[in-house]
Amino acid sequence: MDITQFRLDFPEFADDTVYTDDMCTYWSTLAEKLHSPARFGDVYNNIIELYTAHCITIQAQDVAVAATGGFPIGQAGQIESKKVGSVSQTYDTKWSFETNGGWFNNTIYGRQYLQLAKMYGKGGMMAGFSLSTTGYLI
Repeated sequence: MDITQFRLDFPEFADDTVYTDDMCTYWSTLAEKLHSPARFGDVYNNIIELYTAHCITIQAQDVAVAATGGFPIGQAGQIESKKVGSVSQTYDTKWSFETNGGWFNNTIYGRQYLQLAKMYGKGGMMAGFSLSTTGYLI
């Protein structure tokens, strides 16, 4: 993946002090190993960029937590309800989640990645295996 093109396609990742070239290279290299250009054809670069965007978003969050002395434990899921004092707010997030999307549901990029991958076959594909509609490797 060309990092300069990635930053043009996703200008929200332009800050190379937060989203370093090393982060982009690590995740895009992994994405290229996990996805087949033959399967994704002319959207192969889109798949690689979405996978990379998803992973660096989560990594940047983990880096920020670690910088404050915390221990990055990952996200357990989206908050659906929150109450502070007498004020409460709830969001119905079910419509925006991909069924059996796992950790890809933690970012918009992960959800877009899954939607695009599903258009190119039966579920996502990693390391030469295809995910069934239930999310299990087949």
